Amino acid sequence: MYNLDIATIAIIAANVLVSMKGFNDTSFFERYKFSIGAIKAGQKERMATSGFLHVDVSHLLFNMLTLYFFAGVVINWFGTTQFLIIYAVSLIGGSLLALSFHKDEPYYSAVGASGAVTGILYAAILLQPTMQLGIMFIPIPVPAYVVGIGYLLYSIYGMKKRLGNIGHTAHFGGAIGGYACTLLFMPSLLQTETLMVGLLALPIILLFVLGKMGKI
Repeated sequence: MYNLDIATIAIIAANVLVSMKGFNDTSFFERYKFSIGAIKAGQKERMATSGFLHVDVSHLLFNMLTLYFFAGVVINWFGTTQFLIIYAVSLIGGSLLALSFHKDEPYYSAVGASGAVTGILYAAILLQPTMQLGIMFIPIPVPAYVVGIGYLLYSIYGMKKRLGNIGHTAHFGGAIGGYACTLLFMPSLLQTETLMVGLLALPIILLFVLGKMGKI
C-alpha cells in the first residue's frame, strides 16, 4: 500500500468542500457545472470547476475512493508534480472531449471528477498493467489492462446508447489524457511495454474511427 500523498489529500479535500457547497447551494451548483450552452457562451471555467462538483455523496465517494486506490501508483512512479499534471490534463481532456462530442446539444450538462480520476486510473494501469484488481461480483482478481480496455469499451457503448445519467465521454477523454501524459513522461514504455501500450490504445483508436464514421 502506498502512503497517502499531500497532493491526493488536497485533491480529495477540494472535491469534498466544493461538492458540499454544491449540495447545499443550487445556484452555486448550476453556475459551475459543465454546460455546453454556458461554455459556448463564454464561461470556459466550467470545464474545470465541474470536475469538483458531484451529484450526491455516493457519486463523490466512488470517485474519491478510486482516486485514493490509484493515486499512489502514479505518484510512486512519477512524483507529486507530474501526478498533478496528469490529473489536471485528464480533467480538461474529459471536458474537451465532452464539448466536442456534444457541441450541438446546448442543454447537455455534467459534473464529477470522473474524467480526472479515470486519467489517473489509466495512467496507473499503463505503468503497472499486470497488477491484479478486485472487481465486484467477480471472484478472482483481474489483470489491470483487461479492466482498462473493458472499461473504455463500455464507455464507447455508453456514449453510443446514452446509458444512464453518466458522463461516459468525460471518462474517455480523461483516459486519453492519462494515457498521453504517461507516455510523454515515460516514453521508454513504448519499448519496454510495447504490447500493453498498443492494447490500451485500441479503444482510443476505435472511438475516433467510430466518430469519423458517424457511429457515435
